[in-house]
Amino acid sequence: MFNPSRDEVRRFFCEVWRRGHSGEPLTPLQAMALKWIDRHPETHALLADAQAALDRDFSIAQGDSNPFLHLSLHLAIDEQLSIDQPPGLRALFARLAARAASEHDAAHEVMECLGQVLWQSQRGALPADPASINDAYLECLRRRAGG
Repeated sequence: MFNPSRDEVRRFFCEVWRRGHSGEPLTPLQAMALKWIDRHPETHALLADAQAALDRDFSIAQGDSNPFLHLSLHLAIDEQLSIDQPPGLRALFARLAARAASEHDAAHEVMECLGQVLWQSQRGALPADPASINDAYLECLRRRAGG
């Protein structure tokens, strides 16, 4: 299982930003990441300064959202969609995308459900088995997709 450290994640996104805007070739994962970086211009200045990105703390208490977590969730959702895991996710995403203003907005809907289910799972509010977590995730998406 891939389990990068906080700094490795930050270096990855900063390197993608640098490579993508210097015309260097990208791996498929880097190209996917660059797509999401480009859709989030609020991250560009931070990604352009790798040392600042490594040094910065993002505090929910201070109202900061973590752009690295946000971009990582976009990548996780893209990967889930590419393999339709959990089964049915791709169809629910298509329903969300049809109702949303854009696929990006639909991805944010999925992200809300993913975050909610991860939070519930970490706090013991869901059974720890993957089937229960997937069921809760898909049910959240069904509600957002209108049934």
